[in-house]
Amino acid sequence: MRYFFLVLSLAVVCCFTSCNKNQQSTHNIKADELFQLHDSILAHTEEYSDSVVIRYAKGLKVDYQSDGIHVYICNPDPSLGKANTEEFVITKPSKRFICTTALQLGNFEVLGLEDRIVGMNSLKNLFSPKMKQQMADGTTVKIGKEGNFDLETVIAAKPDYIFVSASKHGGFEALKEIGVPLITHHGYKEINPLGQAEWIKLIGLLTGETKRANAVFADIERKYLTLKEEIQADTLHTPTVISGRQIRDGWYIVGGKSYMAQLFKDAGADYIMKDNEDSGGTTLDFEAVYARGIKADFWQIDGSYNGDFTLESLAKEDERYTSMDAYKNQKVLFCNFAQTPYRELAGVQPHYVLADFAKAFHPDVLPNYEPKFYKLIK
Repeated sequence: MRYFFLVLSLAVVCCFTSCNKNQQSTHNIKADELFQLHDSILAHTEEYSDSVVIRYAKGLKVDYQSDGIHVYICNPDPSLGKANTEEFVITKPSKRFICTTALQLGNFEVLGLEDRIVGMNSLKNLFSPKMKQQMADGTTVKIGKEGNFDLETVIAAKPDYIFVSASKHGGFEALKEIGVPLITHHGYKEINPLGQAEWIKLIGLLTGETKRANAVFADIERKYLTLKEEIQADTLHTPTVISGRQIRDGWYIVGGKSYMAQLFKDAGADYIMKDNEDSGGTTLDFEAVYARGIKADFWQIDGSYNGDFTLESLAKEDERYTSMDAYKNQKVLFCNFAQTPYRELAGVQPHYVLADFAKAFHPDVLPNYEPKFYKLIK
């Protein structure tokens, strides 16, 4: 009998230990493995809450009240101080929306809800296969450009809401006159990359797809934080990075308090211009940035370019670039807006932007990852 209880006890201990190990393994999946998973998060939406809680976004607030879901929106740009707040109440799901920027489209795209978009402005570069098909078959119509919207087309599309951008003002007053509620989408102004992505929860609220939005955001959050933690835990060095390049009258950089600066930090890099107080982009004297960035380990740039953008292409813009260490060591990261859906998806997929930088700054962390937006050029 003693032998029986001894064996039983050992079995229980082994089972408990095994269960603990299995449970731990689900919470300690390496970043490289996470980014290789192909199981669709949309297949698991029923496992998530139907209520929205905002944790990262500073320009978005949700309050559940007896008369509906109260949504408060403001511009989260810290340089503005106290910003004006818009409020509207959601009482039922909506199915018809008009978007006026690529990022707004991306909010629907990551949720698989492109079919809710009945109108788009004329985008120079459109990448979403579903949206291309919808525009081709007429289920989504072109409403024109800022300052020249086709109001008859807008009215005929019968939108429930129209998303507008605070950075673009042309023609929005005319849209107000047709009586369709306008929602200012401030997601691109969020400094925290996860805060920018969290605006997809607003789309979930408006469409009645809150479980879907919570599921997709949880997946983004998990991958982002897992990779960030692994970079901080496993890297032994901190490379330096400079951003931007000469555009017309000065060197355009991302501000030291910007979304991109935060991504550099989370990717385990030291941003040369981190002492800059701007939360967006800014232009500085060429020589001032050049003197500080000439020894930087990496160099991040972007833009639209037809064909392959190479180091030779960069040198043709300004011969002085060739003396920079990042140029000489082939450590220039470039995102081509003409060939990648950066404007549509980067704001709602910050885990991929982080992974792009991590792949360059700390390649051992993501040995099997293929960059999506930013790639080293030769």
